[in-house]
Amino acid sequence: MIPGVQEGRGAGGQGRYALTESENGHVWGVCAEVDGLFREPRRGTYELFGWVPERAGLRGWLGDRVWLVPEDTTLDAWLLEDSEILGQHAWTDALVLTGLDDHLGPPEGHRATVRLHNEYRWLGSCREFARVLPEERAAPPLVLRGLAPSDLLRRALATGTRHALDLEEAWLEIRDDNGDRLTDRLLRPRIRAWHSSAHGPDLIDLELDEEVHRPVAGHARPLWDRWLAGPPKNPGAWAVLGTRQRESWLELVRERGCRIRHHDRPAGREYEMDGRHITDRPGLFLALGEAVNGPGGYFGGCLDAVVDCLRGDFGYRAPATLLWRHAAIARRHLSHVLAPDGQPYDLVDLVLEILTEGGMRVTLA
Repeated sequence: MIPGVQEGRGAGGQGRYALTESENGHVWGVCAEVDGLFREPRRGTYELFGWVPERAGLRGWLGDRVWLVPEDTTLDAWLLEDSEILGQHAWTDALVLTGLDDHLGPPEGHRATVRLHNEYRWLGSCREFARVLPEERAAPPLVLRGLAPSDLLRRALATGTRHALDLEEAWLEIRDDNGDRLTDRLLRPRIRAWHSSAHGPDLIDLELDEEVHRPVAGHARPLWDRWLAGPPKNPGAWAVLGTRQRESWLELVRERGCRIRHHDRPAGREYEMDGRHITDRPGLFLALGEAVNGPGGYFGGCLDAVVDCLRGDFGYRAPATLLWRHAAIARRHLSHVLAPDGQPYDLVDLVLEILTEGGMRVTLA
């Protein structure tokens, strides 16, 4: 038995993080601190030549999903996530953007006009663009500090062979202060080094030759700190956040919501949704999740996920009714959004259609 696996979880114990073998669930060890999880992710940089903005004053963060729509309609739009303007080169018409590349970009050598939007409005266009290759940097290791190792891990360390130190595939499970699983990251860890830890006797600092695929960016760290203390007790804790932070909040709601067990309520239930803060896409899904499953509740993070939730296992059973209060606010902000190819559609009407088909009768107020 590993000390702390069944007790002492959370910020005050050893069990915040658990390194768990993916095939049979063996826990390699647990610890309260990890280096390398909270850091800025690697971002792609793009130089847009001949930039013509749709409106003046564009700066800073552009959106969680910025779509680059080619003039050639035979090509699909491609996505730049969490996109931000770095600046404009002096004495040129080139704009520099950064973001998380989805690796489904344009054909090699594409030189035609591209138009950009962030799903809410058109941002501008450029005659061509180029991806700036980043400097080659060694991937930062993942270090589990104060790890209480299992007997099996101790034997692997004692053996010390390349095969023994290759843990193949494992989950880094992350739990909140209540000991409930909040989220995880999939790893293919190979042990690089280990030594005694300053966190206590019989504990080690384990260094893995592995870069976290989805590190937590600095702007999301305060939200993680709130969720690591436990889920919110009151609805609308996300309402004061901007769209970028709401996206990060929704990611945590989604990851937690897809891991906990929901008990479907009896059919005929009446729900009520507070629409005062539905001014963007994440706000819509956060409000819907709390209407069905209470503070911090999940009921889909995108349209397809709402369809899945309506089919059961997420706290809902058809038929039911939903009173959508202050629906005019969502109408004002989300009735003219843009699909990836730039075609406008009414997100509110589409959500109403999906809910109705799923057996939820909606009344707008």
